[in-house]
Amino acid sequence: MARSTRSLDWGFPRWRGYGTSREAARVRLCDRHGCEEPGDCPAPKAPNSPERWYFCRNHAAEYNSKWDYFEGLEKAEAEARAGAEQRTNAGYAQASHYGWGGSGDGSRSADEMRALELLGLEADADFEAIKKAWRAKAKEVHPDVKPGDAEAAKAFQTYSLAYEVLCQAEERREWRG
Repeated sequence: MARSTRSLDWGFPRWRGYGTSREAARVRLCDRHGCEEPGDCPAPKAPNSPERWYFCRNHAAEYNSKWDYFEGLEKAEAEARAGAEQRTNAGYAQASHYGWGGSGDGSRSADEMRALELLGLEADADFEAIKKAWRAKAKEVHPDVKPGDAEAAKAFQTYSLAYEVLCQAEERREWRG
């Protein structure tokens, strides 16, 4: 007959032994004087320095609120670094439309919300109100009404683009049913 190898935890894994042979884990404390929290957020001690402070989350937030990345750099070098940062972070800017943000109930995209704002409408405007607002705005700045006015032509293009965005969104909604 096989011998039973039943554990002594009675089905509750937390009752098992914690391993007496394991050593205590080393925890680095926050470098802020008097703080007893774990220091798991590295922060540079000086601009362009490899040395780091290790703060808890609260003190890291306080430290970063006063941090100036471009401190001590010449103007040209600061502009070059800012440009390099923007180039390397371009992927995040392209994906920003996937994020949560803006007003509305979530049924409209950020582009639709900007188009509605441009036409001076609320987020819950129906398509008839959109069409009416677009016609009113377009009549004010139409190139036939204001011939030769470059600003009016640009405004007309902007309103037309906003209306096109909202038309396409309405078509998608109708198609989905």
